[in-house]
Amino acid sequence: MPDYAEIYQKHAQEYDMLISREDYLHNLYWRLAKITPFDGLNVVEFGAGTGRLTTMLAPVVATIRAYDSSEHMLSKTVEKLSMTGLENWYTEVGDHRSISAEDASADLAISGWSMCYLALGSVNTWREELDKGFKEMQRVVREDGLLIIIETLGTGFDSPHPPAELKHYFDLLKKKGFKKDWIRTDYLFRDLSEAITLTNFFFGEETLDRITSNDDGVVLPECTGIWWRKRTSKLF
Repeated sequence: MPDYAEIYQKHAQEYDMLISREDYLHNLYWRLAKITPFDGLNVVEFGAGTGRLTTMLAPVVATIRAYDSSEHMLSKTVEKLSMTGLENWYTEVGDHRSISAEDASADLAISGWSMCYLALGSVNTWREELDKGFKEMQRVVREDGLLIIIETLGTGFDSPHPPAELKHYFDLLKKKGFKKDWIRTDYLFRDLSEAITLTNFFFGEETLDRITSNDDGVVLPECTGIWWRKRTSKLF
């Protein structure tokens, strides 16, 4: 299995190249926009990584503040945002469970493909760590603001095939009152060589036989789940 901790601390360039190939049909933005229009929103992003969501939202929101525990990953986000000419963004190193954003300072708190790592921690404390992350998301959002969480529902599958190691996490999201939907966010690679290199880099050899070709090119299917709920006065 790939060493994700090492990837996030040392391989931002390769990781960013991989995610740049995901969702080539642009399904994610339009599904999120149906949940909430982005125009005029103040957004706090948890686990921004190399800026997949940050760069997608910055051109349309009022402000976006992006946090990630890896300074190495965030440096790539800064590099990409600096090239846009936009000035409505801010980045800072911060853990899901404790960031510097003020209370009730955002309309939307969003976390993409990153809250799951709290669920993959200690067998004995995963629920407590997730609760800390949920409460931090809720803390920074104004009354009646929105929380959105995005996670994989299966790489290499045409329909949802949730990773077994995340079942307890997804069950908890349901218990916490999150609504759920899913979309396809397939990867489209330039050629088979690139597909093999990038897929093996992050997912390991088990997904190599799921790479296919269609009229668009070399594709790896991906199912993505979206969970959302309104902020309530009741804490998680």
